[in-house]
Amino acid sequence: MDVVRATYEIETALPLEATVATIAGEQSTGTFVAVRGETERLTARHAATVESIDELPPSGRPPLPGASGDWSVARRARVRIAFPLHNFGASLPNLLAAVAGNLFELREVGALRLIDLDLPMAFADAYPGPGFGVQGTRKLVGRESGPLIGTIVKPSIGLSADELAALVREIVEAGIDFIKDDELQGSAPCLPLAERVRAVMSVLKPYADRTGRMPMYAFNITDDISRLAANHDLVLEAGGSCVMVCVNLVGLAGVHYLRERSELPIHGHRAMFGAFSRSPQLGIGFTAFQKLARLAGVDHLHTNGIANKFYESDEQVLASIEAVRRPFLGGYHILPVLSSGQSAGLAHATYAATGTEDLLVLAGGGIHGHPHGSAAGVRSMREAWAAAIEGESLDARAARVPELAAAIDKFGRR
Repeated sequence: MDVVRATYEIETALPLEATVATIAGEQSTGTFVAVRGETERLTARHAATVESIDELPPSGRPPLPGASGDWSVARRARVRIAFPLHNFGASLPNLLAAVAGNLFELREVGALRLIDLDLPMAFADAYPGPGFGVQGTRKLVGRESGPLIGTIVKPSIGLSADELAALVREIVEAGIDFIKDDELQGSAPCLPLAERVRAVMSVLKPYADRTGRMPMYAFNITDDISRLAANHDLVLEAGGSCVMVCVNLVGLAGVHYLRERSELPIHGHRAMFGAFSRSPQLGIGFTAFQKLARLAGVDHLHTNGIANKFYESDEQVLASIEAVRRPFLGGYHILPVLSSGQSAGLAHATYAATGTEDLLVLAGGGIHGHPHGSAAGVRSMREAWAAAIEGESLDARAARVPELAAAIDKFGRR
């Protein structure tokens, strides 16, 4: 029998084994009281099974609101539960109903977090995953090796179409590989998607005609699901080479809907991820999340970057990058996207820690905030990463590249 194995970290002030049994029952055959029809035969076929309980030291954190019991005797554990696949089938929405569902509301737990999922091959049969991935993206961008150097449109909102086109022209001429809309840019009245596409492509197409290479621009097409296909087609028909969607805002089913229709790489932004991941006591961890996003069909996925401006530690970020790069169900290879406070001074530390060139490194302020302008910011990033890969020190390269030296003075180093 195929099963989905879900791994959780829980904390409870009630008897640990009984609490875990409650979790398994709540998400399969059980309810708060025995009911007619709950036969031994039905339970044997459909009940979730507790496979392991590995006790951990108590966290020392207070319980979630409404938790039962005397928290002074709380126990914490890592738990693995197996859910029969025939309860819900190879369906991402229904998978989440089974392994998450109402769990976060149980009084029995004062902390509960889904940290990993082990899925059977039935999900690979149902979901094709990324259409382009690492190699397909590299081919479209025209860069066979080295990290892809990218940026985000800044200011994130407020630019006119002409101002956007001028910014894109500057950084394209400087050799950028990738540009993306901000997650705040959808199809707003101040600059609708169609107008934004026209402005950007009026720069990219002539550049491609002249050079034979077109940088990838990820247009944010996040919208109601009923508009995703039309938004994608708008970009495709204009000659664009990438669309961006906020995974958590359209949902996994929305991403899959887009993937089934997309002829372009899908850049997966994780906006709102912190809402269900930041607390160590509640929610879904990145290891589980990235598997679901890869199945749904993203080709790139934001992992955050080291020394970032948000809450995650370098250790957490590096674990996320490693998780995205790890083969899953025999494939599903996608690009980790490093962002948040990135600049040239982080290249050597990032390369040393990740050991890979298969990265999409985005610097927003680290490029547009360069004291000599955005083009100088692009060159500083390119030179820093080239030095890191070639084994040249940051200082040695900066001594020869004024743009890199200015970036280090402005943004610092690691």
